[in-house]
Amino acid sequence: MSYLVLARKWRPQLFDEVVGQEHVTRTLRNAIASGRVAHAFLFTGPRGVGKTTTARLLAKALNCEKGPTAEPCNACSNCTEITAGTALDVLEIDGASHTGVDNIRDLTEGIQYRPVKSRFRVVIIDEVHMLSNAAFNALLKTLEEPPPHVKFIFATTESHKILATISSRCQRYDFKRIPLRELIQKLRAIAEQEKLSVDDRGLALLAREADGSLRDAESLLDQVVAWSGGAINEQTAQEALGVADRQALFLLAEVLLAQDPAAALRLAGDLYQHGYDPRRLCHDLLEHFRNLVLVKVDPELAALADLPDHEIAEVRRQLLGMPAR
Repeated sequence: MSYLVLARKWRPQLFDEVVGQEHVTRTLRNAIASGRVAHAFLFTGPRGVGKTTTARLLAKALNCEKGPTAEPCNACSNCTEITAGTALDVLEIDGASHTGVDNIRDLTEGIQYRPVKSRFRVVIIDEVHMLSNAAFNALLKTLEEPPPHVKFIFATTESHKILATISSRCQRYDFKRIPLRELIQKLRAIAEQEKLSVDDRGLALLAREADGSLRDAESLLDQVVAWSGGAINEQTAQEALGVADRQALFLLAEVLLAQDPAAALRLAGDLYQHGYDPRRLCHDLLEHFRNLVLVKVDPELAALADLPDHEIAEVRRQLLGMPAR
């Protein structure tokens, strides 16, 4: 039996389940409730933060048999087919493999026909920035005056590559990186449902490595579970992902603050010998010193550091010059 990875198994099926994008989901829900749904949307933002998922949820909300509704039932045939990716009236296209003008011409000709069984034909183009200029231009007229039964949803990680003539015809929604604490909370909820043994430090390490991407965080959780057999803590996460101990980073920062270059070089050498990328080390050190500055300027700014509680305590300890425990 094939295994369904966590990122697919726990894909949100309602707007309320989308993590960290309340500014987007609230606007879409209100638009559906008031009947003011645009004909074209542009979803932009980093990878793995919910752009394509939200596009599918919007398609489901518009075509649910009880809708249009901001709360799709997830039980009717339209909802279940969209969830399974088999809906005839929801066309999901990979922009990277359909870059040519002929692909877009075929698309614009096909959508002139009424939906097979749903309320709308919904066209989702992922990584839309990969389309050629000729393909974009072929889309312009249809995008400006589409048939009343057609909705376009474009998703991209590189919005600066979208032609201004395209973006100006869309409602744009900017998805943001998901804060570390929200990633930890979501990972903890998944671990509880999966009956996994976890601790806060291990989840914090996974969330940090995911860099604001829920999909990456869920993939990393899968990887650590495969390594450890179900126990996720700081040690198993470090071993599975090959990342350095955060305490080593804090110790390196401490000897730098103490102006001990010999100890700093020894620690840096040890980290390098253990396979820690020097560029990643510089990045992590810069981030750590930024956090030190934030908390030094105003302790209330600790929330801006986007750190788990135990690391905020460590930052404060370093600033106060307290000895390590």
